[in-house]
Amino acid sequence: MLKKTRYYSPINDLRRSVARRLMRMVFGSHGQPTSEPLPAKGIYRILVCHVSHSLGNTLLLTPLLSELEKVYPAAEINILTRSAIAKSVYGHFFNVQRIFRLPAHGVGHPFQFFGTLRRMRKLRYDLAIDADPLSYTGRLLTLLSNSTYTLGFSSSKKHGEITHAVPLPDELQSKGQRPVYLLRHAMGGKVAGDYPVPDIRLSSDERAQGKEALMRSLAAGGITSTGRGIIGIFGNATGSKLLGEAWWTRFMQVLEAAQPGHRFVEILPHSGESMLGSRYPAYFSSDLRKLACVLSGLDVYISADCGVMHLACASDVPTMGIFTVTNAAEWGPYGPNRHVIQAQGKEPEEVARIIAAMPELNA
Repeated sequence: MLKKTRYYSPINDLRRSVARRLMRMVFGSHGQPTSEPLPAKGIYRILVCHVSHSLGNTLLLTPLLSELEKVYPAAEINILTRSAIAKSVYGHFFNVQRIFRLPAHGVGHPFQFFGTLRRMRKLRYDLAIDADPLSYTGRLLTLLSNSTYTLGFSSSKKHGEITHAVPLPDELQSKGQRPVYLLRHAMGGKVAGDYPVPDIRLSSDERAQGKEALMRSLAAGGITSTGRGIIGIFGNATGSKLLGEAWWTRFMQVLEAAQPGHRFVEILPHSGESMLGSRYPAYFSSDLRKLACVLSGLDVYISADCGVMHLACASDVPTMGIFTVTNAAEWGPYGPNRHVIQAQGKEPEEVARIIAAMPELNA
């Protein structure tokens, strides 16, 4: 078989060159690109552009907010996003001042879209950050800001001249860690070390209220004590990540036998329908923050890879994320008491035995 010759690389190079020139014509210059690190002082107004609006993506931006509060503690942070839950997730960070919410589909809501951009552009920023390594829109919005310094990843999908372009790290794929890496690299510091974990900033009062709600749910199912601890199971997921009731039934039979002293509660999905055959006490809330409060009262959370898994991590719950399809290096939980359970090709009974042996269930 003859090997096909590829002719598209020069065309792509030409397209990138034209795109860069158009960017300069439309958006102007945000200062000359530089290899100098971002200044450690004098940064007081920061804009973070992050248009991804899923639950997981929204939560996985919070490690960057924690890092910004650490390195620029006197700065005000504004966020430009399409996320409908942005206020619930970001609004409890002390340094976050304003959240500019774009419509999910700007073409269908042009007045809201351009009105939000106009409000964002009225302010002058010291630093604007394009936190997503792949989004075209994030780069465009960063270029539209009135900012002294602009920061983002450099890749074939990013056009437009910014002051601080950071090469995309192949060795670090985590959606939560990459934006932190971006900032650390641009500041000229060490990029290794501990990374902040997702955080929804629950207060002690919220946690107490969540624990009370969780205990009421158990009591409604006839359970009046916590036993050795409460294990929350979320049986839902999207697309090919969904494991199904039959899978969970086999999983739970083994886990319950291995951990007879624990109590089990099902965390219901947004539909309000049980994914586990209504066999366990359950909790339901359409309010993201109330759900996080209840999750914070669990001793262990178990689910497939999904947005609620990231919410459990952000609520500081020991989390077991079961991965069968998606890339765990990119989407997996990280940090203390957060575990990726690799389940590709494994039967539910084997997965249950792996989780039953985890130290969080045997303390």
